[in-house]
Amino acid sequence: MKAVVCDAWGPPGMLKVQELPDLVPAPGQVVINVHAAGVNFPDVLIVQGKYQFKPELPFVPGSEVAGVIRAVAADVSAFRTGDRVIAFVPTGGFGQQLLAPAQSLIPMPPDMDFDTAAAITLTYGTSYHAIVDRAKLETGENMLILGAAGGVGLAAIEIGKALGARIIACASTDEKLAACRQHGADVLINYNKEDLRAAIKVATGGKGPDVIYDPVGGDYTEAAFRSIAWGGRHLVVGFANGAIPQLPLNLALLKGASLVGVFWGEFTKRDPQGNMANMRQLLRWLQEGKIRPHISKRYQLDEAAQALNDMAARKVTGKIVVLPQ
Repeated sequence: MKAVVCDAWGPPGMLKVQELPDLVPAPGQVVINVHAAGVNFPDVLIVQGKYQFKPELPFVPGSEVAGVIRAVAADVSAFRTGDRVIAFVPTGGFGQQLLAPAQSLIPMPPDMDFDTAAAITLTYGTSYHAIVDRAKLETGENMLILGAAGGVGLAAIEIGKALGARIIACASTDEKLAACRQHGADVLINYNKEDLRAAIKVATGGKGPDVIYDPVGGDYTEAAFRSIAWGGRHLVVGFANGAIPQLPLNLALLKGASLVGVFWGEFTKRDPQGNMANMRQLLRWLQEGKIRPHISKRYQLDEAAQALNDMAARKVTGKIVVLPQ
């Protein structure tokens, strides 16, 4: 089989497609023929050795896949060869075959395509855990989303709307904001053209957002947190800007506000049953048309490094996927 291999820490351009032996399942495992693999910002950090999780070299990057089971271990009874499944794994996604624990698999709904299936676990799983489990967003509340046109951002818009919230989407270009509008955002803020705090004040009638969804970090975090409503919840999702903000903690005191950490990957390990329940709800919403992953570009396996470079350069709207077959 062919796979993208990371054999040294560095920029995505160092990645190479290599021929590897076909995979064989160990007890409790299945082998999947990967038809689509989602690309995510953590993938950019992982190949550089800059993420919380640091795999042993060499490894195949990529964590979320959709495909067809090609082999199962003798002790696996819940799945069989030919089943269409979704898997989220630490590594291995950017290859034609993937080893995955059978207990981590999600059966694909019969009418779902592979691209969509590979685009739902990390972004929608992260956003659902953040908004529902951590922020406990309520109907009628205002939620401000920074970096709203990215994968987790568009997912957050749709989940917020499904829960009956009013969504204020912030992004860096009018083109990105147009995508936010298409996915349900009520108010749009271009923070390259507008003063963020002033625009938030207008958008919320001076009250401030009840929930801030922040996958960006950098200078936008403090400006948003200074605008938060009394008792608001600021979700710390990630730092796509590259800079980890240093917030004056007296702001939390003055607003009675909470800084709420969101680490979906660790949540899936500590509460796998809770994560599976979340994924089942997301799949129900998908079938009801309440969420619809936006896939802006598809890449062949030998273009995986370019996909990661595009992600790093923040050229991506919604999701992008690699097609290993």
